[in-house]
Amino acid sequence: MELEVRHLRALCAIADTGSLHKAARELGMSQPSLTTQLRRIEKALGAELFARERTGCRPTPLGRSVLSRARPLVAGMATLVAEARAAADRSAGPRLRVGSTASRALAGWLRRLRQRMPGTDISLHMDVSPGALLRMVAAGQLDVAFVHEVEGCPLTVPDGLVRRVLVEREPQFISMARDHPAAGSTVVELADLAGDRWMVDPAVDGEWDGVRRVLGAAGLNPRVLHGDYLTAASLIAVGEAVAPCQPTSRPRDDMAIRPLRDDPLAVRLLLFSRASGLGGPGEPALDAQVFTDLTAAYREAALRSADYRRWLTRHKSPLLHAGAA
Repeated sequence: MELEVRHLRALCAIADTGSLHKAARELGMSQPSLTTQLRRIEKALGAELFARERTGCRPTPLGRSVLSRARPLVAGMATLVAEARAAADRSAGPRLRVGSTASRALAGWLRRLRQRMPGTDISLHMDVSPGALLRMVAAGQLDVAFVHEVEGCPLTVPDGLVRRVLVEREPQFISMARDHPAAGSTVVELADLAGDRWMVDPAVDGEWDGVRRVLGAAGLNPRVLHGDYLTAASLIAVGEAVAPCQPTSRPRDDMAIRPLRDDPLAVRLLLFSRASGLGGPGEPALDAQVFTDLTAAYREAALRSADYRRWLTRHKSPLLHAGAA
């Protein structure tokens, strides 16, 4: 078996994500297929490249050596492809490729971008993994990415990207059934949720680690259910689970959204683009304009949530007084 760039890319993805499951998802293939491919690569090289552990995959000494040579090759190929695509894009007309994790600011952001840049082909790529989106920006597959960084779990940022901070610390609220005993309080104590099953999505970078750290610090060890948040909503509504949620979330008839006492769970909201900027040759840089539109859209979404608006008022947030755009 001869190693190809796709094999090296797979090794880098496994190392970057620390998980065969996450790497397979990023590469657009099934986990069994990636596992088979890894075994073939290791057989061809005559030794294991990753140690399979309960918490994921960790490079062996040989794996680290192979990765040190593979990364420059993969990066070089990514640069070549990105430059070729950029040249093709310039000839095809203006476009803006936006990546984002889930956010209620998205609709307002896209609306503002389309108003600001008429005639520009604006596309949206969604992913639960901030790390995957950042790698796409670095590879030239996206122009900008709006992501969240779980507190205590810093993102791995590829070289060549610049960061703008939208919100330094956004509190994470808790969603629960409307008839949950804690739903009658304006602020919920973590201890009031000790008997509940917590639902987290393990595919979200840092999500489980962040929740586990906060619960452990509070001396709690509740039951945990791993799953996606689309499934979570139906389980939360019938009282089968509680889950962290964005403060911009709006309550439903069968679900309540409440802040946690002292805001133990939080994320940082960030906008990334390449250091070269969003504007093409001879064009003004769009970075500041894109960020301005995102700021206005986030403020709009934040003020629509009554609980978050009250939280912003208590904390004297500058969002309350920022000029709407």
